[in-house]
Amino acid sequence: MIFLITSRLHLSCSLICLLLGCEYAESVLAKVGTDVSLTCNYDARRYGRLSACWGRGAIPNSGCANEVLKTDGTSVISRLSERYLLMGNTGEGDVSLTIRHVVEKDSGTYGCRVDIPGWFNDQKQEVTLSVVPGPPNPVRVEMQEVKERTITVRWTPVFDGGKPITSYVIDLKNKQASWDTTFRTPVSNPDLTQVTLVDLRPAKAYNLRMFAVNSVGMSGSSNVLTVTTKEAAPEGPPLDMQLQALSPQSIKVTWKPPRADLRNGVLRSYTISYREYDPASRLFRRWQHQTVAATREIESIILINLKPSAKYGVIIQAKTNAGIGPASTAPLCSTLGEIHTTSAPATMKSTSPAATVWLPDSTSSSFISVYTTSTVTEVDTLTGTATPEWGLSTTSFSSGRPDPPVVQLRKVKDNTISLFWTPGFEGSSPITGYLLEYKAVNASWDYTKTVVDFSPNQTEATIIEINPSTYNIRMFAKSSLGTSKASNVLTVTTGEADHQWDALSTTAPTDTHSAASVEEGQSGHLVAIVVPVVLVLLIVAIVITWQLRRIRQRKGSLNMWLSSGVIKYRGSDSLQEL
Repeated sequence: MIFLITSRLHLSCSLICLLLGCEYAESVLAKVGTDVSLTCNYDARRYGRLSACWGRGAIPNSGCANEVLKTDGTSVISRLSERYLLMGNTGEGDVSLTIRHVVEKDSGTYGCRVDIPGWFNDQKQEVTLSVVPGPPNPVRVEMQEVKERTITVRWTPVFDGGKPITSYVIDLKNKQASWDTTFRTPVSNPDLTQVTLVDLRPAKAYNLRMFAVNSVGMSGSSNVLTVTTKEAAPEGPPLDMQLQALSPQSIKVTWKPPRADLRNGVLRSYTISYREYDPASRLFRRWQHQTVAATREIESIILINLKPSAKYGVIIQAKTNAGIGPASTAPLCSTLGEIHTTSAPATMKSTSPAATVWLPDSTSSSFISVYTTSTVTEVDTLTGTATPEWGLSTTSFSSGRPDPPVVQLRKVKDNTISLFWTPGFEGSSPITGYLLEYKAVNASWDYTKTVVDFSPNQTEATIIEINPSTYNIRMFAKSSLGTSKASNVLTVTTGEADHQWDALSTTAPTDTHSAASVEEGQSGHLVAIVVPVVLVLLIVAIVITWQLRRIRQRKGSLNMWLSSGVIKYRGSDSLQEL
């Protein structure tokens, strides 16, 4: 009995649907920026091609309210926007509405009406569309510049998912490591499209990826960049250097390569420099050089054609394609004497891997001073680094060089440094770019950590410091006539809470690489001038006092005064007696 009643109810509903027209309702959820399809179909085999329309809001008694699209069954005859399309097969009765790149304001009720012939036969269907924001689209990141210790990447702004992008996230890791070990850095300025990562290791492979973030969440990963930084000159000297006298004319030199993490690239060769020490004059003779290819973990060379019973100093430097590294040194080694050809060979070994010079305790301190100074000077010559000498400078200055920029800090957050600068007067030629120098706060400018180039149109930059610490930053302007003086110096501490510009220290620009060296040089010149003057005045005072006593003993009178820089005399004694 219950089944019979239910069947009769369904039959009654079907008859009403046929008399008044059927109306269906459904709900669709979509994310901002996606394409969405609102379904509407009719039986084209039975009725053939029919006209239909789509509108926004409830379906009225006829037509479509706020019509957005209309078709005659064959083609679209009107539409409110190019975003509204019929992507289905209208010949089979598919008049589903497709909306491209939906936004939040597309949310609401949509009605589909199919004009079926006959009284009250129109098919009506309502769809409720809800559009919600989502995370941004993934970023496409590109490599812009690669140097020994820095990489600069850029990206193009992407669709924000319906909510503004608030920040970016950069992941950096060693190529061989997993992403679980990544160094993650937030970039809080959403307007940036370029960033420079600093404090990387030379000749090392890295992987980099990015994410965009809005209030809804984080985008998917960008493409992954694989980049290898450029080689640099080795930072460490060769290790375990030993000198062994083999005969009156030869010394054997053995050593090991620098530490692997300080090689900064592929070792190509070693430069062995040696020279004879003259005990009589306590001076060294001219350097002689030999080159050995870097092929083994223990290298050696035999220096020949040496003098018997003579002392020799030897230094060794490793070399990559980018340059030559610091020297490894050992104590002086003496060749064997002519009368001691059967004696046991003498071996001298360096106990310090650093590029320093030391001698046995029996050597006088003055000799150590001469050796150290001479070695340092020659190492600089080998590496191509000019060593300044007071009074011999050939540096010339051009009045047409640009003025330095004024550097200011915008913000420091975590490991990210945002700064901007105001260009100075460009001089006689347009500014062609800027240089940013960057070092640890306790280091000298002679040991600048890294240098970053910027185009002449850039006036701001963001730097990501891999190792949190306190740093000094200064800039120079470049033109075809030369480089400006240094700008003011910023002192920045990374890895802490947000800092604003007024909380950081700024120092005035200096004309040299190290303000301390200038002060020492100035004080040295001042002492060199003042001390002789004081000694002369003291001697003059003693002589005058002595003469006055003599004159008084002779009961004469003497008056002296200074007028226009001349000593005048008046008294009872002749002037020649003075």
